[in-house]
Amino acid sequence: MQDSDGEKSDDNLVVDVSNEDPSSPRGSPAHSPRENGLDKTRLLKKDAPISPASIASSSSTPSSKSKELSLNVLLILFLCPWFFSFLLFWSVASSLRTPMAVPCPYPAPFGIVPHAGMNGELTSPGAAYAGLHNISPQMSAAAAAAAAAAAYGRSPVVGFDPHHHMRVPAIPPNLTGIPGGKPAYSFHVTADGQMQPVPFPPDALIGPGIPRHARQINTLNHGEVVCAVTISNPTRHVYTGGKGCVKVWDISHPGNKSPVSQLDCLNRDNYIRSCRLLPDGRTLIVGGEASTLSIWDLAAPTPRIKAELTSSAPACYALAISPDSKVCFSCCSDGNIAVWDLHNQTLVRQFQGHTDGASCIDISNDGTKLWTGGLDNTVRSWDLREGRQLQQHDFTSQIFSLGYCPTGEWLAVGMENSNVEVLHVTKPDKYQLHLHESCVLSLKFAHCGKWFVSTGKDNLLNAWRTPYGASIFQSKESSSVLSCDISVDDKYIVTGSGDKKATVYEVIY
Repeated sequence: MQDSDGEKSDDNLVVDVSNEDPSSPRGSPAHSPRENGLDKTRLLKKDAPISPASIASSSSTPSSKSKELSLNVLLILFLCPWFFSFLLFWSVASSLRTPMAVPCPYPAPFGIVPHAGMNGELTSPGAAYAGLHNISPQMSAAAAAAAAAAAYGRSPVVGFDPHHHMRVPAIPPNLTGIPGGKPAYSFHVTADGQMQPVPFPPDALIGPGIPRHARQINTLNHGEVVCAVTISNPTRHVYTGGKGCVKVWDISHPGNKSPVSQLDCLNRDNYIRSCRLLPDGRTLIVGGEASTLSIWDLAAPTPRIKAELTSSAPACYALAISPDSKVCFSCCSDGNIAVWDLHNQTLVRQFQGHTDGASCIDISNDGTKLWTGGLDNTVRSWDLREGRQLQQHDFTSQIFSLGYCPTGEWLAVGMENSNVEVLHVTKPDKYQLHLHESCVLSLKFAHCGKWFVSTGKDNLLNAWRTPYGASIFQSKESSSVLSCDISVDDKYIVTGSGDKKATVYEVIY
């Protein structure tokens, strides 16, 4: 992976700073804004539309010969009434074949969300194009784009998208389609590595616990790139981690535009990379570009540091907390997984295996199994009772994010190469999903386990059906989306992005 990949690199998971001030010491002249996550498709010019005036301009002033022809035609029409009927029929048929009269299968202009989907709501890609040849959920977004392109002979993507939350995802050109020639974005990977497009079941996007869409309800202007977010239980506070500090926001009152407190954790120029609440909501653990984790007492009248945990690694990239709140696991930049006793505030074990930085982590609901991903292109599982590695999954790309399904069985992995893969943890069963266009930087399962979200350097937030990846909804933000979290009741999503803010979404069922 090249340095221009922005947020994370082979060496130290560099934060995307393309949206910071030019004077920022972390900015590098080698990283142009285009390399650091700006939507390159915005630079493409839309083909010039066919103008009615241009069609009409091909006509010229009638000559004397044409006048004679007109007189002859009138004479024929006078003598042959049946010829008039034929000519009228021919004229109407010709007009129907002009570009201005092509029947449009869409209820609204392509790429524009119908009125019901406006006002910040995110609709399912399948819903927006449901009128196109009775498309299946698999064709819900990308195939509609391809069909429209074939119908009109040019890209249907408009140069200015007034509803940026509803986008048509790009499909890699090397992917085959499902039967009937429809492009696919979800593939089942067989044991021998063959990829087969997934036919989604009829209830893929409906049923209890499956969102219909989501809408943005709040923007939290942190002021620095937001690398870490977490939501309290019950849903009241959002914690956003940026340069040097974590800011605490009360989202129970949407009018609040300022944080209720600020936790200064690291040196001013070092980024927070992860923050995790203990289940009781009274303690926050923060890690980042430093060898020290800080433990914050949130129950005090003013939040304060009550302990610090120091390791030999120069940075922590991700954190996980055991369900009983007794143990903290930290992904270290040296590849080790540090295991901390939170009561005694001591390092009790290190899991060694990753040969490069450990970038992401999740733990099973019963607290017996740990999953970690690394820059060494591997995902590993660990038995927490016996303290040993159980499995190793090898990939062809660096691992930037992962999530373990709360109901068990499935593990979702987000990679540098833009793929999301969903693996069965006990069988050779795997799905590969292709809606991101760049690095997949964060991933989180809903607590019901029926869906999950992923975010990327391509500015996208994607919501997927577990496990086969039917697209539930998609949001296009204005910068790289580095982090995400879902509330315990699955009613809210929070994202942290490179344009120095966090966004709060309400999930609509």
